Amino acid sequence: MDASVGKKIRALIVGATGFIGQFLADASLDMGRPTYVLVRPGQASPTKAKSLKALREKGAILINGTINDKELMEKILREHEIDVVVSAVGGGNILDQLILVEAIKAVGCIKRFLPSEFGHDVDRAEPVEPGLSMYKEKRRIRRAVEACEMPYTYICCNSVASWPYYDNTHPSEVLPPLDQFQIYGDGSIKAYFVAGTDIGKFTMKAIDDERTLNKTVHFRPQSNHYNMNELAALWEEKIGRTLPRVTITENELLALAAENRIPESNVAAITHDIFIKGCQNNFSIDGPRDVEVSSLYAEESFRTLDECFGEFVTRIDKRKEITY
Repeated sequence: MDASVGKKIRALIVGATGFIGQFLADASLDMGRPTYVLVRPGQASPTKAKSLKALREKGAILINGTINDKELMEKILREHEIDVVVSAVGGGNILDQLILVEAIKAVGCIKRFLPSEFGHDVDRAEPVEPGLSMYKEKRRIRRAVEACEMPYTYICCNSVASWPYYDNTHPSEVLPPLDQFQIYGDGSIKAYFVAGTDIGKFTMKAIDDERTLNKTVHFRPQSNHYNMNELAALWEEKIGRTLPRVTITENELLALAAENRIPESNVAAITHDIFIKGCQNNFSIDGPRDVEVSSLYAEESFRTLDECFGEFVTRIDKRKEITY
C-alpha cells in the first residue's frame, strides 16, 4: 500500500532518542507521516531533551509511557489509532518488547510491528558470548511475534557507515582514526556499511510495503561493500596521508569478548563475527522470507561510504577551527 493513498499510516516509534531511533523518527516525519514518539516519564538527559525538542518542532507527537506497562501501551495504541509500531530500544531493554508484543496482540488492530533489530540477521549470525546472548534475546522477540501471528518486518541493515572500532559502545560516537589503523585479522573480510539516514529512509519506505510483510529486509548495497583494508585506503585518501596499520588478531578479539565487560565485550564479539567469521556474507538471501532493499527500491540510491567519510573530514576540520 502506498502511504500517500487514503489514510496516512500512523507510526509509533519507541526509542526515538537513540542513535538509530532518531533517524527513524526523522525519516517518518520527512515523509509526512503522523509520527508519535514514546517518551519515558521523568527528567530526560540534556542530549535526549534536545533530541525530543527537535522532533517536536518537526511535528512529532510526544507521548509519555514505557513499553513494559501493558495496560498503558494498549491505551496509547487504541486512543491514537496507531497503525505501525517501530521499536529501536537499546540492548538492555530488548526483552521489554515481550510486554509490548502482548499489548499489540491485545489491541488487535496494528498493521505492522518492527522489533528492535537494525543489525545482523540474528537467526543466521552466531557470535561468541556475550554477543550471542543479545542475539538470543532478539530471537525470543521474533518467536513471540511469530507465535502471535502478528504482521511484522525485520530490518537487518548490517553495519553503520563509520569506522568500526572493536572497543567502543557504538562506532558512530567517534571519528575514524588519525594516528593508526586497527585491522582485524588480515583485513580481507567484507561488510556492508549503511548511513544512518538511509537506515531511516528505507525502513520507513518498508513499513507499509506489502512486499516486506512478514519478511526480513536485508541492506546489502554493493556500493558500500568494503573490507578493512579498503576502508583504511579510503580514509587515507580523504585525509591525504598514510597511517600505520596494527593487526588485531582473532585471539585478541576473543579475549576481550571473554572478559564479559558490557558493552565493550559485546562489541568485540560482534566485530569478531563480522570481520573474522564474515557473518554478513556467509549466507544467501534468496529464501521466501528474505528481500533486499536495493531490489525493492531500485530507483533509490544509497549514500556512499565515500560521502560519509567526507563528512567526517569536515567534522575534523571544524574541530580544528574551534581549537585554533
